[in-house]
Amino acid sequence: MPEMGNSLRAAALLAFVVLSILVSLLISSVQQFGARISHFSNATISVDEEELASLRGALVYQLNERRKEIIPLLLPGDADENRLPEESRHSSQHGEGLDSTLDYTVWNEITLGSRKAHLDEMGCDSLVDMQAMEVLGSGYTKLVVKVNLAGGQRVALKLVNEQGIDMSKCVEDFKDPLGCRELVSYKLKKEIVLLQRLQHPNVIKLKGHCAGVQGGGGGEGGRVTVILEQGNPLQMIQLLQSPWEDRFRVCLDLVRLLHFLSQSPLGSVALLDFQPRQFVTVSGELKLTDLDDASAEETACQTDADCTLQFPHRNFTLPCSARGVCEGLNEKRNIYNAYRYFFTYLLPHQAPPGLTRLVDHIMNSTGELKADINQTLEAFEHILHLYKSGLHLDNLPPSIMKDYTLMRGMGTSGNVEYRCWPSYSQQGCVLSVHSAREAAHICNSHTQCNSFTLTGQKTWTGRLLTSFRSSFSHLVPDGTSEVYVKKTKVLDNSTV
Repeated sequence: MPEMGNSLRAAALLAFVVLSILVSLLISSVQQFGARISHFSNATISVDEEELASLRGALVYQLNERRKEIIPLLLPGDADENRLPEESRHSSQHGEGLDSTLDYTVWNEITLGSRKAHLDEMGCDSLVDMQAMEVLGSGYTKLVVKVNLAGGQRVALKLVNEQGIDMSKCVEDFKDPLGCRELVSYKLKKEIVLLQRLQHPNVIKLKGHCAGVQGGGGGEGGRVTVILEQGNPLQMIQLLQSPWEDRFRVCLDLVRLLHFLSQSPLGSVALLDFQPRQFVTVSGELKLTDLDDASAEETACQTDADCTLQFPHRNFTLPCSARGVCEGLNEKRNIYNAYRYFFTYLLPHQAPPGLTRLVDHIMNSTGELKADINQTLEAFEHILHLYKSGLHLDNLPPSIMKDYTLMRGMGTSGNVEYRCWPSYSQQGCVLSVHSAREAAHICNSHTQCNSFTLTGQKTWTGRLLTSFRSSFSHLVPDGTSEVYVKKTKVLDNSTV
């Protein structure tokens, strides 16, 4: 059985090589680095032994610094689990001279996969016979690839971008491709730990990871791949064209995430690289997918002047607390970034009239940093309650329904559609409503509308999807639908 496990791991690691080649061919945007990478194998020939030793020492120092960043993120008591033999602490070929005060058990748990796994956690064996579908994204450090596993499950893999800027610059500096792969992979290793510590519905789910054996055969030492649930990159242009309800959901999910980060197991966490590209959607739910630039460090201060948040067009000064740290700086940074990257574009436009005052209050309080994350979340949840319950529609008179004839258990055929924006359908006008009364109000405001159908389908808030149209040729039985026709239209048809 151990031999079978080793062969599976070898197959998985071989798959990484193939995948790296595939990705290299797919990403034309990094071809300019090809000239630099082509000399990797000859890099060490042009330097003498003394320089190599100096460069190796500098690389080992950088490796130690990255390890020190990760160890404080581990759960209390983790250092006592799965304690490994002494010799395994020095299995890396770059491990000589490392700081003996560091706990290499926790490091080996990350790099060698020796941490106790959950029963449903994926490892190297899960990646055997995987099929790479497409590249979802690439950056200075990492590649994200959409993959179908052998059993048909779809996942996303994060791995080191072998042609990225970080890898290229490291090899130029240290002349050691294998050591540089290990150094660059630290962002992935840090992300594994953060995903384990920061589990939340709006953080991408870590399904497992695969770590290459340090100093193993085939040159695969230092390879690390993170296995994640698969999401769709957040498309802001597409989102801007979506109904307000879907845009509100993204903002609400973001605020719920920031509320969690403000009091996470690591303390208050700031997202230092706060951009829409750091997020994906899974079944319509927003999820943070890039955590390597998350930081739980508190900014030390002596006076309030040391606690300035600087943004391109605004600066904010926060209080320096009695214990010498900037009070609420991480939380406030997250709130303002949410305001300038998300709320400004997604929240106010076409907000329901009964909610515009509350939306404006959120825009003002977050744009001026007048509210903390607890108050911001409370404001969002209040809007959600009003929207789902229909309480924001209290000013619609019940008499609005007297202009319509109801036909239960019926649908329509031969429809003459018209378009409205934004709509859940590009071929017609499909909107969400709380009730038939709201639908009648919308129909009355559209000059083309003469009837509407409550389809029985619901959105994430429980609101009903409703189709509005100019006319239809005849009714058809449909147990899930209700058709409302303007009485003037009924009279016109009966005359004909």
